[in-house]
This record gives sequence, structure tokens and C-alpha cells, in this order.
Amino acid sequence: MEKQDIRKLSADQLKTWLSGHGEQGFRAKQILEWLWKKSARSFDEMTNLSLKIRNLLKENFEIRPVSVLRKQVSNDKTIKSGFRLFDGNLVEGVLIPADDRMTACVSSQVGCSLTCKFCATGYMPRKRNLDAAEIYDQVVLIKQQAEEHYQAPLTNIVYMGMGEPLLNYASMIESIDRITSPDGLGWSPKRITVSTAGIAKMIQKLGDDGVKFNLALSLHAANDVKRNEIMPINETNSLKNLATALNYFYKKTGNRITFEYIVFNDFNDSLQDAKELWEFTKKVPAKVNIIEYNPIAEADFVNTTEDKLGKFARFLEDKGVIVNVRRSRGKDIDAACGQLAIKEPTVAA
Repeated sequence: MEKQDIRKLSADQLKTWLSGHGEQGFRAKQILEWLWKKSARSFDEMTNLSLKIRNLLKENFEIRPVSVLRKQVSNDKTIKSGFRLFDGNLVEGVLIPADDRMTACVSSQVGCSLTCKFCATGYMPRKRNLDAAEIYDQVVLIKQQAEEHYQAPLTNIVYMGMGEPLLNYASMIESIDRITSPDGLGWSPKRITVSTAGIAKMIQKLGDDGVKFNLALSLHAANDVKRNEIMPINETNSLKNLATALNYFYKKTGNRITFEYIVFNDFNDSLQDAKELWEFTKKVPAKVNIIEYNPIAEADFVNTTEDKLGKFARFLEDKGVIVNVRRSRGKDIDAACGQLAIKEPTVAA
């Protein structure tokens, strides 16, 4: 009989199970602390439990830890990891080091269903959602890499890897609960950002749930014709509907939204495009991250020129928009924004 994944049990379920096997309920708290605070990968690590209890757990449950299949280090010190899941599926995650921060970029799905035309993951089929523990494990493993390679703590987490987090809503929320809980990793939610391609009803749900983490919208065009062309999700989630949902989210949470805007040469990089983006920022309290494009084999887009990027950013700044220009990291190992896809899955770390 297949063993149950113990990390799918709630505290009450674990207490009930322990009581049914003649063990005291307080052991559940100890077990959960090992799983979510100390990130135990086996029952043998749970040294404050008796051998009898550890063996009982091993007979009935399993822990399904994510493992690093392979690791690549970029010339700019970015680290991309291929993570193997318990069922053999693979996802990728990235450690992005900077002078003032260490950021983990994690995946929420195996593949993606949204087919954004500029993103390598969008050309992969969506095989399944990750569960909360699989997202949590990516954070733990990338945190270890920051400490081992750069002797620095992890400072930020972004849900900007493979997949659309809002289409894996329950597991995304649970993973953040585990990461931020005092009974888990104890992170501040203000250091976590979830990025969405724009699912209006789920953005409203984030507002209803009163989440404390940051929200980013992958915008990339501020008119519906262009956005439809590169992001088919816009056909059912128009900019008008997104603006309504984002304002609802802002009123419920007080969190300013970040617009992510990749600048493609001769597509969305003109001053007219900048004007449309400025007009959209007037509808929703937001700041703008302008992102360099990282070419992929599947698409014909190329990055804009430095001259046009500079004029685009200056136009927005002159209008009072908070603008950050994000330079690509890890481009030489296909670890940059939009480049994550599973390649050569048999190559070990």
C-alpha cells in the first residue's frame, strides 16, 4: 500500500492519527516542527522522538523531498537549479545574488498553460501543479545555496519561476503560510512577491483573503490589442478587468502593485507605448519594473536598444512614475526572466 505524504496532514489530522496509534497528541507539534521549521528530509532526523515513534512514522508515511538534479552557475554568480520532484517531474529555480539582496525565484507548476509568446515555459505543456511542500523545498534548497556559495542569507522570495501561481492558488497560499509562520521558516511576507500574468478573479480573491505579501503583474503592454498578441490570457482578462481587480486588491490590502514590463524592440518600446503605460499606472497605484528581454529559441522577439529603453524610462519618470530598470541575470545559463525550461534533464549536478 502506498504510504501517505506526511506533509499533507494538518496538525489536527496528525494528532488524531497519533492518538489512534497510542501516542500522545503533543508529538504532532514536534513532528511538524521537524518538517516545517527544521526542514527535515527523513524521519531519522527527528531525534527527540523515540525510535518506536520514528519507526511507526516510517511504516505509515513518507516525506517526499525535492532534490537538486543539476546546478549551473552563471558568470554573474546567478545559480540555476534543476529540481527533481518525487514522481520524476522537473522544475527549475534560481538564486539571484545582488549587492543588497539574495533572491530565490521559485516555480509553482510543472510547465505552464498560459502560452505567453515570449516565455520559454509557455511553450511547455502544464503537467501538474506543485504542492505546498514542493514550493517550500525550493526555498530551503536555494537558501542553502546562498549560504554555501556566498555566505549570505536569503533575503527575498519571488514566485516568478515556471507556472502561473494564481492557477495553483491553494498550494501557493499554503506554501507562503509555511514559509512565514513562526512554526515554519518565520519569514516576513513583505519579503515575498507573487507574480501573475493576470487572472482577475484570483487577484480579487487575494484581496478577500487579505494577503500580506507583494503582488506583481506581468503587464508588458498597456493596450489590449498588443497584450492579446503576446499574452492570450488577456483575451479573457482584459486590462479594464485587471484594473478593477487590482484596485480591489489594493483597497483590501494596502499593497502597491508592481507592473513588470519587458521591452521588446519595435513592439512595445515607443513613447506611445510609454504613454499608454503611464495612463494605466494612473488607474492602479503601482510602480514599474522595466525588464530587459532575454531571447529564446521559440520566439522572434529581441530586446530593445539602450537608447529606446532610456527614453522609455525617462518618459515615465518625468510623469512621476516610480521606475526600476532590471538588468538580466543568468542569461548565459538560460536562468533569466522568461528563459526557464527543462533542458537536458538527464545531466546531473
